[in-house]
Amino acid sequence: MSTLSRKQQTQKRHRRLRRNLSGTAARPRLAVFRSNNHIYAQLIDDDAQSTLCSASTVDKELRSSVSAAATCDASVAVGQLVAKRALAKGIQQVVFDRGGNLYHGRVKALADAAREAGLQF
Repeated sequence: MSTLSRKQQTQKRHRRLRRNLSGTAARPRLAVFRSNNHIYAQLIDDDAQSTLCSASTVDKELRSSVSAAATCDASVAVGQLVAKRALAKGIQQVVFDRGGNLYHGRVKALADAAREAGLQF
C-alpha cells in the first residue's frame, strides 16, 4: 500500500512525465495545473524558460461567464481561451503536459476543448 499522499503521487507522476516531455518555441508545452477550486493552463517554452500565454478560471474574462470554477464546463472555457490566445500568437502545435493528473474529467475536458478550438496535439 502507498504511503504517499495524493498530492505526492501527482508530483511523482509529473516528474516522471517531464523526463521525456519539453516544450520548444516551435512546439511549446501546454501545462495544466488543477487545484481543488481552479484550473490553470499555460504554454511554456522550456528552452527560453518563459511562459508564452496562459489562461485560468481566475482570469477576469472567465470569472464572470463561469458560475463554478471547479467544473468541466469551466475547464472547457479555459481550454478554448488558451487555444484562442495561442492561435493569436501564431502557435498551432503544442505538447500536452497533464501535470501528473490522470487524463480524465477536468483535464480531459480542457484538452478536448483546446483541440476543438484549433490546437494540434
